[in-house]
Amino acid sequence: MRIDVISILPEMLENFVHNSIVKRAQQKNIVEINLHPLREYGKGVHKQVDDYAFGGGAGMVMMIAPIYELITKLKAERQYDEIIYMSPDGDRFTQKEANKLSTLNNLIILCGHYKGVDHRVREHLITKEISIGDYVLSGGELAAAVVVDAITRVIPGAISDETSALTDSFQDSLLSPPVYTRPPEFNGWKVPEILLSGNHQKIENWKDEQSYQRTKLLRPDLLE
Repeated sequence: MRIDVISILPEMLENFVHNSIVKRAQQKNIVEINLHPLREYGKGVHKQVDDYAFGGGAGMVMMIAPIYELITKLKAERQYDEIIYMSPDGDRFTQKEANKLSTLNNLIILCGHYKGVDHRVREHLITKEISIGDYVLSGGELAAAVVVDAITRVIPGAISDETSALTDSFQDSLLSPPVYTRPPEFNGWKVPEILLSGNHQKIENWKDEQSYQRTKLLRPDLLE
């Protein structure tokens, strides 16, 4: 899979793409992540990529021309399955969507900034808009990192133990059960006896029940 991320501040993502699971997935050639500095396509001495909004109002707007030029260049090199804009009013990002996107071949992710992008970008260049929550960030870079990480970790081979990703919260619309490790007792706080029993069937039943009960208590909306 190839993911091209367009950003005014790609340096915000440099550390992210060169660490942890995302780094290892690239080393294994499972995913290729490319960061594209939008300012390279800006005009004038200052490589301008933003301007005042028509009609007035506070804040700057990302211009259509640099975005169009870069996306057109990328599309001339390969076919893209989705061109995604990270936006607070996009579709809420879920594990189901991460799973779906992980099966595609080529993605572009556009990070917004300031007051967002010229709306013609959203009307004519973007195929999907994604939000990671009902709040506003200074830019789309952090949101893009969330999406890239969620997609990458479920691609087969990205995680050494692939069953780990399959048992994450939300994979089956349930929260994960509690997890414990050594020591079995600390400060008088004990690990549930069932987990130390060695009875795999009873352990799995316990985990299923814990997942259901935690979801019912903390996220009853998921059971709907």
